[in-house]
Amino acid sequence: MPHIQSREQAKLEARALRRTVIRMANAGSTVHIACAFSIIELLAVLYREEMHLGNGPQAPDRDYLVLSKGHGVMAQYACLYALGWLSDDDIDRYFADGTRLKGLSDAHVPGLEVTSGSLGHGLSVGVGLALAAKQLGTTQRCYAVVGDGEMNEGPMWEAMLFAAHHRLDNLVILVDANGFQAMGTTDEVLSLGDLAAKFTAFGFDTRSTDGHDEAAIAAALQELRAQDGRPKAIIARTVKGKGLSFMEHDNRWHYTRLNPETFALANTELAAEQQIAEDIQP
Repeated sequence: MPHIQSREQAKLEARALRRTVIRMANAGSTVHIACAFSIIELLAVLYREEMHLGNGPQAPDRDYLVLSKGHGVMAQYACLYALGWLSDDDIDRYFADGTRLKGLSDAHVPGLEVTSGSLGHGLSVGVGLALAAKQLGTTQRCYAVVGDGEMNEGPMWEAMLFAAHHRLDNLVILVDANGFQAMGTTDEVLSLGDLAAKFTAFGFDTRSTDGHDEAAIAAALQELRAQDGRPKAIIARTVKGKGLSFMEHDNRWHYTRLNPETFALANTELAAEQQIAEDIQP
């Protein structure tokens, strides 16, 4: 696989990341599992193939990743764990009193630049990071992962206007378009219409792709990287709860916790998927 920078980055594969999320969710007895599962492949490709990570979380020249939909942070923690930036103790004590891994993105965690979770705010910070990199003359890029439900928030559109005005071609917005938000489908709550057309109208170079097809995600990112002068956006069609039969498309898993039965079932399904993948390898 191209662009793998280290042995740790090779561990960034979707099945292993989902198992780490389940491990955290069970340890912390917490929610937002389905919100994390929908962005697993997006984050895996970013960390493994797209972003410049330098020599670790303190590298001053590494690219930025802002998880504007901060409630999906377990997916990002799973990636940082695969990279060796978080420990087993971090994962097994997730969401416990006194530990550093919270239920929303926290800039005190190594590898996270932005505290987020208040929807609509993270993107604005990401735009600021991209502008600062431009003004300082660095080659750093900023990737902002946002939720389609989050696109209901007005600051999102102000940030997009600002990014296009300043021609921030080092900014890439990835929309986790799973069609749901906490209280229903995005169409029921506030329909977004043709989101790709709206990004394009705002001055973005825009692509749409299957958000679980890692090859397609990587290809879209590569195409956008070759373009200059405009900020970029990828509308990634995803499935909330992707990877578990009882969780996919079921919005109750926005807030539902695991119990002993669903924890066991999740591990069984992910283990079976892992075995199938190993059996079909040449």
